[in-house]
Amino acid sequence: MASAWRPCLILALLSGLAASGFPRIPSRPVGKRSLPEGVVNGIEVYSTKISCKVTSRFAHNVVTTRAVNRADTAKEVSFDVELPKTAFITNFTLTIDGVTYPGNVKEKEVAKKQYEKAVSQGKTAGLVKASGRKLEKFTVSVNVAAGSKVTFELTYEELLKRHKGKYEMFLKVQPKQLVKHFEIEADIYEPQGISSLDAEASFITNDLLGSALTKSFSGKKGHVSFKPSMDQQRSCPTCTDSLINGDFIITYDVNRESPANVQIVNGYFVHFFAPQGLPVVPKSVVFVIDVSGSMYGRKMEQTKDALLKILEDVKQEDYLNFILFSGDVTTWKDNLVQATPENIEQARTFVKNIREQGMTNINDALLRAISMLNKAREEHRVPERSTSIVIMLTDGDANVGESRPEKIQENVRNAIGGKFPLYNLGFGNNLNYNFLESMALENHGLARRIYEDSDANLQLQGFYEEVANPLLTGVEVEYPENAIQDLTQNAYQHFYDGSEIVVAGRLLDEDMNNFKADVKGHGATNDLTFTKEVDMKEMEKALKEQDYIFGNYIERLWAYLTIEQLLEKRKNAHGEEKENLTAQALDLSLKYHFVTPLTSMVVTKPEDNEDQTSIADKPGEGPVDTEVARSMAYLTSYQPPQTPYYYVDGDPHFIIQVPQKDDAICFNIDEDPGTVLRLIQDPVTGLTVNGQIIGDKGGNSDPKTRKTYFGKLGIASAHMDFRMEVTPEKVTLWNGAAQSTFSWLDTVTISQDGLSVTINRKKNMVVSFGDGVTFVVILHQVWKKHPVHQDFLGFYVVDSHRMSAQTHGLLGQFFHPFDFEVSDIHPGSDPTKPDATMVVKNHRLTVTRGSQKDYRKDVRVGTKVACWFVHNNGEGLIDGVHSDYIIPELF
Repeated sequence: MASAWRPCLILALLSGLAASGFPRIPSRPVGKRSLPEGVVNGIEVYSTKISCKVTSRFAHNVVTTRAVNRADTAKEVSFDVELPKTAFITNFTLTIDGVTYPGNVKEKEVAKKQYEKAVSQGKTAGLVKASGRKLEKFTVSVNVAAGSKVTFELTYEELLKRHKGKYEMFLKVQPKQLVKHFEIEADIYEPQGISSLDAEASFITNDLLGSALTKSFSGKKGHVSFKPSMDQQRSCPTCTDSLINGDFIITYDVNRESPANVQIVNGYFVHFFAPQGLPVVPKSVVFVIDVSGSMYGRKMEQTKDALLKILEDVKQEDYLNFILFSGDVTTWKDNLVQATPENIEQARTFVKNIREQGMTNINDALLRAISMLNKAREEHRVPERSTSIVIMLTDGDANVGESRPEKIQENVRNAIGGKFPLYNLGFGNNLNYNFLESMALENHGLARRIYEDSDANLQLQGFYEEVANPLLTGVEVEYPENAIQDLTQNAYQHFYDGSEIVVAGRLLDEDMNNFKADVKGHGATNDLTFTKEVDMKEMEKALKEQDYIFGNYIERLWAYLTIEQLLEKRKNAHGEEKENLTAQALDLSLKYHFVTPLTSMVVTKPEDNEDQTSIADKPGEGPVDTEVARSMAYLTSYQPPQTPYYYVDGDPHFIIQVPQKDDAICFNIDEDPGTVLRLIQDPVTGLTVNGQIIGDKGGNSDPKTRKTYFGKLGIASAHMDFRMEVTPEKVTLWNGAAQSTFSWLDTVTISQDGLSVTINRKKNMVVSFGDGVTFVVILHQVWKKHPVHQDFLGFYVVDSHRMSAQTHGLLGQFFHPFDFEVSDIHPGSDPTKPDATMVVKNHRLTVTRGSQKDYRKDVRVGTKVACWFVHNNGEGLIDGVHSDYIIPELF
């Protein structure tokens, strides 16, 4: 049990968010026995929920699927989720019959060693991630015993990028069977206010969609919910298979009264910049097109279709040319020409007559394009206030002329000299994509893979639309000197219409009164400076009103952006510089629990009566090498240590389970509401846990009939200067003086060095201090209008092996090994509950056999735990008397 509750970290979303999150069940025939509807091969998937929370473009996505094995034998169930390539997985948990097997993020080298050990033991891979067009697939399989329930939960995070004036959440949904409770829910919070919000599905008509879909937005909040009934999921009125198989897409944008928005939380800031209404900067663009023999057929036809459509959109102020390359290099015109109607018509004729032939000479073609753009600028053939772009399309590797990738990169870098961007489009899979990406990135551009499909022409056209309208060039984002540190990228060659610049960093002085940010750039007609001033006091006031926002979202956004940019820089770095970039990215990946190309997610799962550990990696776009994440998983044996666990729940009932005895001891503490009890105190680790008692509504004071519970818990680490107050309404954290408040309506994880706190919406909270100390708080909710009872908390210690021998408290004193003997079992005053004599801690006590409930598996019903009940507030079992553990206040 000890390691079964070791959470990692969470939050998530999407610049193409996708998730399926559905069990994949082998398609074997079902027996003749009648089974409930929705059961396939004995497995019923009774609940699937995709929960998306977006705060200021930063997205937290949780995919949860629950299933039960209704067959008479064990069955294998696989959980598949397709998620965006730009997302980082932050957590995965697998829960079987109430026992949770968590995911932990570890350095890839650690995973590699476990993999090698597993291979030597003949073990096989058990968890895979593979790349698709926009998505990566996460898969994990598990054997589920007959009658058992399994819950899969995957969490990932992403900063939504703005494309063509919209943020897009792209969810891939394919449950493959009818699901009793199926739901997609998205909550969006944008401080700038939401200007538009829409949702559509590729697998259902708008008429059918309308009855299952609700969408609304007002002010700063937006909400989308898709909850089809089982009848609405059917592919036809009498069918038993699901029509839900395709894309569910949510798009939105924010108000842009001001071009800039700055938000500051807990010493971290994020700065969004997207001006509107500016004139488009004229551009000179050279299209460098591969016409080698491998482009023959559909690829060439689609390329020509895309170029003809692009020519329709080129503005008359723009200049252009075409360079074709195979073994030789040919140009349409000797120099750039303006996009007049006559020239566009000639260009269309030229494109229609393109023919494929020969080899692939990338080097000479790019150098010709760069030379042409440089010459036009030097000879003033193009407007002074214009910009230049090279767009290259190729489907293969250089194989004639200069064909060494590193030499081509060097030649191109020297020729461009940082003056304008290079965009590389790789058509298909038979090419060195890493080379294309590396060359584009070091020349301030980017690479994009064009997939060989029926819509390849639309992919090409769509890319051009993204870069067709530059509004600013030479953009620099500036902040007060000596006021910030750890800044993400703050200089951009272009700002394109419909996109957004995002810069994040840390404030050196959190007590400053004002924060000023300037964005400078060259426009079509003049140079522009956009200044944004933030009143820190007003910012604090606004944030206090937003309890529902996860308090560290800007810090995590900063970490996400920083890791993303470090990994990009690393692609072109060498030697010591590469080592430093790798070390920085790895440290942040581990600190914030992101699965990146440098880390792996380790998942412990049960298999044939022993636990096995699966390790998932993040795959890259290019060929696999030792520095790119491998698309595979590794299995190793793991034996959890047999340690007792302890908890207090209900009235309040204290339970100490001792596996060595295969038995448990329990006792109650009867004290007045308002009393605070010391549960755990460890002077060595500095950890303390205290609980405050509450009573029923109406204040019944009769000790014989009143019910009392824990209504408030205080968990503190003196060494970390950390405190946490938990009530049935909210969870409040203090790091020093910095306060964060969370609701039980959230599913969120807060992680920092040596600490992880995971709140599972309306269920429980898991608190881990490093490796070896894990607490779980259970939330018990009653009917709000109940005349007597009120909400209360349960507290469970599921791992305490790192706490010291000096630990004390009503629960803490039992962390040390102790023994007890029970004898003389005889009928008691209640014939169903025998009495016995127990010898424990040199005391001879009369104890009664009874049972209490463990609510970790099911918070409503609980699981019975048989125990020997020690009377009189645990007298004789606990050290001293119970009043010794009463303290004046929670902290």
